[in-house]
Amino acid sequence: MTGSESGVGTGTDNDVDNDTPPSTTTRKNLLHWTAIAPVLALIALAVTWGRDINGIVVGLVAVLLGAAVLAAVHHAEVIAHRVGEPFGSLVLAVAVTVIEVSLIVTLMLSGGAGTSTLARDTVFAAVMITVNGILGLSLLVGSRRFGMVRFNAEGTGGALATVATLAAVCLVLPTVTTGAIGPEFTSSQLAFAAIASLSLYAAFVLTQTVRHRDFFLPVGSKGKPLPEDEHATPPTDSEAWIALGFLVLSLVAVVGLAKVESKSIEEAVAAAGLPHSFVGVVIALLVLLPETIAAVNAARRERIQTSINLALGSAMASIGLTIPVLAIATIWISTPLHLGLDATQITLLAITIVTAVLTVVPGRATRLQGSVHLTLCAAYLFLAAVP
Repeated sequence: MTGSESGVGTGTDNDVDNDTPPSTTTRKNLLHWTAIAPVLALIALAVTWGRDINGIVVGLVAVLLGAAVLAAVHHAEVIAHRVGEPFGSLVLAVAVTVIEVSLIVTLMLSGGAGTSTLARDTVFAAVMITVNGILGLSLLVGSRRFGMVRFNAEGTGGALATVATLAAVCLVLPTVTTGAIGPEFTSSQLAFAAIASLSLYAAFVLTQTVRHRDFFLPVGSKGKPLPEDEHATPPTDSEAWIALGFLVLSLVAVVGLAKVESKSIEEAVAAAGLPHSFVGVVIALLVLLPETIAAVNAARRERIQTSINLALGSAMASIGLTIPVLAIATIWISTPLHLGLDATQITLLAITIVTAVLTVVPGRATRLQGSVHLTLCAAYLFLAAVP
């Protein structure tokens, strides 16, 4: 998918005539807003890092943060269009997870009230927003445009099973184990959960990209695999490498500016009378914005499988990569790591998994399924704000 398809601009040769010299195209890429935004965001990060900022600066940083997120979407989609599916979805899922892990670790290192459950709140929010919010929105957008949307039940079912297993092992079991007091793993239990998560995630990636790649390719209205996009010229190798460089810069800027804004986010949550755990929801909403935009754009083009790959892939990476990193980080972080969900959260997770299974099994969906998942997402957000 190119930036022109995503609505966030493009810096590839799709903007120019095919006879345009490569050097001219490269210069246009470097002068495009998607290249300028990460640079400005990094300058803002250097100026504001470690300093108290006032309301006007907070607003300006928020604007640059949003621009960096959109730039990250664009560059990730350029790379995705170059490497094709399902590798493109994997690129964006991993990129978003890097942001999430960095934010969690950074905020936990800073300490403070509520950080012991920050990882749990953020990871659970990511699961509920992806499996219900992104998936539901994609199904609704696609079905409104094409009537009934189709996807590969084998690949989607495997992805959903992986998400459910990871969520149960890492987020439910800490609540019921007795080795440690409270919703917390012992050191050996945390090590097992980390190794199991990383191993299962690696097994899924191998299945998705090598063993059964065809299970994760978009299918059309008749259930047959769709060809790669032919109406958009794929970016060249040099453009893909440039996009990769700017993607890294964008992610660094997003992580850094989010850390700069973290104090303001916590103050805003407190001022709104919301529980401190809602900070995790805000972080998840922020880091999943690129995934949401990319998934909806794919749904508008009848590539629902790509949308599902993005949604479930993000949920999977959020657990499968975050927990192992946090397990290692506990060596240096003194704050307890409370991963166990409470009763309300476990109930919402169970309903979500059951509903997702019923959505996935037929291999096709309508507006109703999209509406059901969006209702579950709304219920989660409401109960997160009003426990």
